[in-house]
Amino acid sequence: MERLREGGIVSAADGSVRGTQSFVHTLSECWRRPSLTALEVLWRWAFGIPALLLLWKVGARILAETPLNMAALRAMTVTNPLRASETLAEAMALLLPAVNKVAVWLAPLLLGSWVVWSSLGRTVVLRRVDSSLHARPLTLMVLQAIRVLALAGSFAVWFVCLQWAASTTVTAPLERGSEPNLVGYFALAIVSTLGLFTLWAVVSWVLSVAPLLAMLRNVGVGASLRAAFRLGPLKSKLVEINLVMGIVKIALMVLALVFSATPLPFESVTTPEFLWCWWIGVAVFYFVASDFFHVARLVGYLQLWRAYERPVERQR
Repeated sequence: MERLREGGIVSAADGSVRGTQSFVHTLSECWRRPSLTALEVLWRWAFGIPALLLLWKVGARILAETPLNMAALRAMTVTNPLRASETLAEAMALLLPAVNKVAVWLAPLLLGSWVVWSSLGRTVVLRRVDSSLHARPLTLMVLQAIRVLALAGSFAVWFVCLQWAASTTVTAPLERGSEPNLVGYFALAIVSTLGLFTLWAVVSWVLSVAPLLAMLRNVGVGASLRAAFRLGPLKSKLVEINLVMGIVKIALMVLALVFSATPLPFESVTTPEFLWCWWIGVAVFYFVASDFFHVARLVGYLQLWRAYERPVERQR
């Protein structure tokens, strides 16, 4: 505990220090240890680049085999959103059968590979942070599979919300012979997206901290999940950090969109090659920054647990 106090992480285990106060120090500590982010980038990109290449190849084959109305797609403009939506709907109606046929085998393959690879990568990074942690790759694989299923469920809820918004503001008015309420649709879509994003940030900390507890306490899936729900006053600190991470992710997305649009006013004097290089650079910046904050969240969880749990264990 004295070591943590000297490092400025948390001064006491009485809950008097906010989780974000300790997280600020965690960010600076992770910044001084770039090898942690480098490891995170390495294992994520070692999976992501081949996966993207596979998706690109499969997608290109589907597009080549599907008779799309390319003239109508090229003629789409933001000034006529209703016509653009009709064109996209026609294209999706042609693409979906082929996409569903491929997704039957491709989605389980990618998700299963991600569960295995991410569990191994997470083990390497966490043991780099603290070599005293126990390696529990099989436990982490099961916990990661649970997290993937929960995340897939959240996306299903999000899709249902978007369908309801479209039915309420677009389809229903068209059936009555009225103009669709596109502003209302986008407003509902934004509110539902941000709401579900925040809800996931509030509740997903359990699935994020359970693998860490499995490695800290050398326990299995059930014990680590039970321990994640029984963290007492530490629970509010983890929720606070997870909410901050959600805000950071939104901020990174906004920054990436702003940087992506920066050269567009100068499109007449720039080359397509320059735009592609710029957009690739923005994408790399976003993913590296996202990986850095992923590492910082795990380190923050570990340091809070060391500060809040070990004094209790010594009292026992």
